[in-house]
Amino acid sequence: MTDVEVRQVTGPAPSGGRLDHVLLSLFPDQSRSRLQQWILQGQVSVDGRVATKPGAQLRGGEALTVRLPAPRPASVEPEAIPLEILFESDDCLVVNKPPGMVVHPSPGHDSGTLVNAVLSHDPYLEGVGGERRPGIVHRLDRDTSGVLVVAKNDACLRALQSQFKDRTVEKVYLALVDGHPPDRRGRVEAPIGRDPRHRQRMAVVAPSRGREAASEYRVQQSFPHHALLEVFPRTGRTHQVRVHLAFLGCPVVGDRVYGQRNPSLGARRQMLHAWRVRLRLPGGSTEEHLFEAPLPSDFLDAVASARTA
Repeated sequence: MTDVEVRQVTGPAPSGGRLDHVLLSLFPDQSRSRLQQWILQGQVSVDGRVATKPGAQLRGGEALTVRLPAPRPASVEPEAIPLEILFESDDCLVVNKPPGMVVHPSPGHDSGTLVNAVLSHDPYLEGVGGERRPGIVHRLDRDTSGVLVVAKNDACLRALQSQFKDRTVEKVYLALVDGHPPDRRGRVEAPIGRDPRHRQRMAVVAPSRGREAASEYRVQQSFPHHALLEVFPRTGRTHQVRVHLAFLGCPVVGDRVYGQRNPSLGARRQMLHAWRVRLRLPGGSTEEHLFEAPLPSDFLDAVASARTA
């Protein structure tokens, strides 16, 4: 086998049981499916013999040799783009994504993305979770700024994605909106699906045509013709905050898709910011960590304009 890095697991297998389970205890940063691929590709030997079955039973004490594949060239090129790092550990990276930056490469956006920047900061993220979206736990729209979490290994990625899936992550957005919501505090429960007339957009639709979606909000500041809201999405649907606020009759300032075609306050993008994220970091601790991203300058300028508009 060529292009491999030979890694001898020192000492005997720590316990008996399925081979893939034993390897998972030795390589906790790898997914079980990836370990099974190593076995099926003949990269694992037990007592000098190549293993071919992930479910092979070990007694415990066998000598294991694992031949790790050499890193493949990244399909996404690293780019030395500055990152505003809010937190970093061996497991994850938390950044304040600027407005105008696409999170991961997509048609028409092959460079200048957050993934390009992250790969330059930490090349070892290359294979985590997929070549085109290495380490990406969740996404923000291109023109939405704020807290974004990136996993540095598969174990962290799975742990964080599980928290988002189970809705145990608390997310708080700041939204500057046109008009005012009907109440100082409120909750929107309205299913979201593809807009039947404009397939590139989302919309509030009949329950049979969409997925349940819930958002709560609180007015932080009220201005003559605008309001600054704290928004708490309780589900994670595409464009959820923007769609629900438009449904309330107070669309996000600068949102040309769901709001005014000619934005107020001179806004050049939607004034939506992922302000706070509270979650548990991998490692067995139940302690929650709060990450907060300061507002970008154009958002602060828009708020100042709203006070006198």
